[in-house]
Amino acid sequence: MADKFSLKDYLFNPQTVDQLAQEYAAGVPHFDPQKFARAALGGFDTRELMARLEWLADCIEAQLAEGFDAMADQLEAAMPAPLNPDLQDDDFGHFIHAVPGILAVRHGLEAHRPRAMDLLYRATQRFSMEFYIRAFLNRWPQETLAMLQKWAQDDNYHVRRLVSEGTRPKLPWAKSVDLTPDQTLPLLDILHADPTRYVTRSVANHLNDLSKIRPDLVLERLASWKAAGKQTAKELDWMTRHALRSLIKEGHPGAMMALGYDPDVPVTVDLDILTPTLAVGETLKFNCQVAAATDLPVLVDYRITFARPEGKQGSKVFKLKQGKATPSKPFGVSKAHKLKGDATTFRLYPGRHMVTVQVNGVDRAQASFELTD
Repeated sequence: MADKFSLKDYLFNPQTVDQLAQEYAAGVPHFDPQKFARAALGGFDTRELMARLEWLADCIEAQLAEGFDAMADQLEAAMPAPLNPDLQDDDFGHFIHAVPGILAVRHGLEAHRPRAMDLLYRATQRFSMEFYIRAFLNRWPQETLAMLQKWAQDDNYHVRRLVSEGTRPKLPWAKSVDLTPDQTLPLLDILHADPTRYVTRSVANHLNDLSKIRPDLVLERLASWKAAGKQTAKELDWMTRHALRSLIKEGHPGAMMALGYDPDVPVTVDLDILTPTLAVGETLKFNCQVAAATDLPVLVDYRITFARPEGKQGSKVFKLKQGKATPSKPFGVSKAHKLKGDATTFRLYPGRHMVTVQVNGVDRAQASFELTD
């Protein structure tokens, strides 16, 4: 996969534009693929990633019927074959096939809702319509939720996933959606025991979003699903860990207990910083040992508190290791953490930094190191 600076070129290039052009030429009479390709490629340089999708829709719409019903028929006729239902995971589709969703919102949201929803239903089997269903949820919440209730039981797992993904509280890149947990959790009650990992991953991501707003509600729902016994124990355990990942980083006691890690266990931690002074770009190294009075599972994370200008600080939690500590055998772990000087999302500054070791979400040991230019 290309890095974030070239992602738009990875997704939108002459090859993908030509693919889209040929699909529309095959499905829509009198569609001129060369005219479309020239226009689309000519407008990419001045547009960022998501704006390129809108531009593709502009260029395609210019050769489609004006009435929405006829336009929707043409959009469906140009669709490629549905995504392979046998893969059952990591089959998101291609961004170039977002055009039906964009035009469904543009022209179907107000006066053609049923036809637009049907278009989204068909389109999401080629590329996820999670960005575009949200406009309908905000404009027609009751009607759209009623449709999603049916889609949650659809035979196609891409349709089922859309129900969870499209209603996520904090869907990346997407516009916000004005829904409450009382409206969305009944949908997840249907989907949490889905046999397809692509769907249960979305359910877990949905819960992880919600945990940042209503952690206790997420924990209650996971407990109720466990009691219901509709999901296999292995899959529910995976989904629970994925759903609680943000709370685990925060050391939330309820999340720790849900995963079998008691925050109140008596443990001692020895932390040894092997590189007390190092420069930006070098590697921080440390060892730690966790000793316990009884056999117990431990989840060990570490937090780095970074120096910032004007005496300010910033911190970030990193995963370390999970295992078991026993009286006869302390749980030992070593870590090498590269302090990248060229990171684009987190700039490093010289000064005194701190490493804090957490065991089952509780700070247990702390030591400092000095970062130089």
